[in-house]
Amino acid sequence: MPHSPVLPGLARDIGPAAGLVRDDDPVTTLQLGLLEGDGIGREVVPAAARVVESALAAAGAAPVEWVRLPLGADAIAEFGAAVPEPTLAALERLPGWILGPHDNASYPEAHRAALPPGGLIRHRFDLFANIRPATVLPGVRATVPDMDLVIVRENTEGFYADRNMYTGSGEFMPTPDVAMAVAVVTRRACERIVRVAFDLARRRRRRVTVVHKANVLSLTTGMYLDVAREIGRDHPDVTLDDQHVDAMAAHLVRRGGDFDVVVTENMFGDILSDLAGELSGSLGTAPVAQRLADQGDGAGRARRCPGHRRAQPCQPDRDDPVRGYAVVPARRVPRRPDPGGRRAPHHPRGAHHHRIRRGHRGSGRARIDEPVHRDGHRPGRAPLSPGVEPGR
Repeated sequence: MPHSPVLPGLARDIGPAAGLVRDDDPVTTLQLGLLEGDGIGREVVPAAARVVESALAAAGAAPVEWVRLPLGADAIAEFGAAVPEPTLAALERLPGWILGPHDNASYPEAHRAALPPGGLIRHRFDLFANIRPATVLPGVRATVPDMDLVIVRENTEGFYADRNMYTGSGEFMPTPDVAMAVAVVTRRACERIVRVAFDLARRRRRRVTVVHKANVLSLTTGMYLDVAREIGRDHPDVTLDDQHVDAMAAHLVRRGGDFDVVVTENMFGDILSDLAGELSGSLGTAPVAQRLADQGDGAGRARRCPGHRRAQPCQPDRDDPVRGYAVVPARRVPRRPDPGGRRAPHHPRGAHHHRIRRGHRGSGRARIDEPVHRDGHRPGRAPLSPGVEPGR
């Protein structure tokens, strides 16, 4: 796996055009950041990079040069900060990156009080759209075998205390016996996340479901419903419906295959996307990507489970899955030369599924009873279009 070493002067070594694809050079290597983070990040992030390399190779794309960047406990030890300035400067210049989990609860006390790495990066780059596909992968047992949806989660507001205040926390205690939390919902945030959902639906099966709790939180989550209806009038080719969040949880279990693009506020999206990921096979196979504003944070703690071939917590009494995030470049992927035009278009998603078909699950080879087309979809189901690639 080609990569650039981690150096204190790394940000200076990456030029302003880093990661860009030159039209006159079809085999230009694409530079992407690689941030392993803490705990199992050292295992799962390199594995994710190998999947990317394999998928791009199968799709006939040019290779990736991974730029390794310090983040987390190792960065604190070396640079005195969980997210050093050279890392942030490098991320500014790179077109995309894979971000592993962080375990800020284990940092020295002075660093635990600071904004966690994922939150800092989310604020710095305004990662407002959390894109979470839930689709059944070849060879993976699924509770809802026909699930193929994308949850579009607003990622900068809501009840989450680390992201809804300019300064300070959105969760506080006016007295030792009273705890309060503030939810922030703005029309600007509603509009831009809903537009992402409609744009995505136009490249898929043309259906958007907005999830809310307007019967109780009529002003806050009700704003999502109002904005979705307003924007829906500009998209007559997309069907819009809505669900209360509690009913939606039941519908995902009972008939998850009926949904296409689901858009909702931060906390609802966090919960429903975990549910959808598990119903479609496993939280361990649920992808996540963040979209920049004109284009993550780890869920829980990155506890170490070496040798267990899993990313779930070692402690059986803590249901706290660990995930990494990817920010995908919003530009075409460089392809290898094909002078005769003999290589047919091949979407990386199909290549990814092909890799899974050929790979191993645990110690046994995955068995596939259902054919999967080269573009990754199953017969009788609408293919997942290029629009599912977050950041495009």
